[in-house]
Amino acid sequence: MDMEELYQQKKKEAEAGGYNLNPDKEFTMSLIEGLAKNEQRYGYQSCPCRLSEGVREKDLDIICPCDYRDQDLAEYGACYCGLYMDQEIAKGKKKLGSIPERRGQAKPIRKEQAKFSISLPVYRCRVCGYLCANEKPPRVCPICKASSDRFELFLSV
Repeated sequence: MDMEELYQQKKKEAEAGGYNLNPDKEFTMSLIEGLAKNEQRYGYQSCPCRLSEGVREKDLDIICPCDYRDQDLAEYGACYCGLYMDQEIAKGKKKLGSIPERRGQAKPIRKEQAKFSISLPVYRCRVCGYLCANEKPPRVCPICKASSDRFELFLSV
């Protein structure tokens, strides 16, 4: 896949999910090239703005779109690397500031004692938050298209 095709694919996926890619195409293409290089190098599109371990299991949180994208967009209007941004920044109505690194600083999810019983485990997509009650997570998230290894056990039986 050439860089323009990858760019169009990312743009289509972003728009389908209600996201905006950075409108600075030259900058965005440099990120796309980094994603493509990391995919060749490691077999997955790890964020080009972060150091990858080169082991998928250790890098699940930084495979694009990373686990931190939505928090960064909500708080700062753009993700850490600047590939995704909210509409106000994308249209120049709001200025983009610096975005601090969240990796390694994530607060653990507090698992409260369930006050109900469930018959199946519940899995959560770490990318978009989709919840699925099933024996195993889906192969591909129906919302954001993340692979099954991007799911975590959210509630157990």
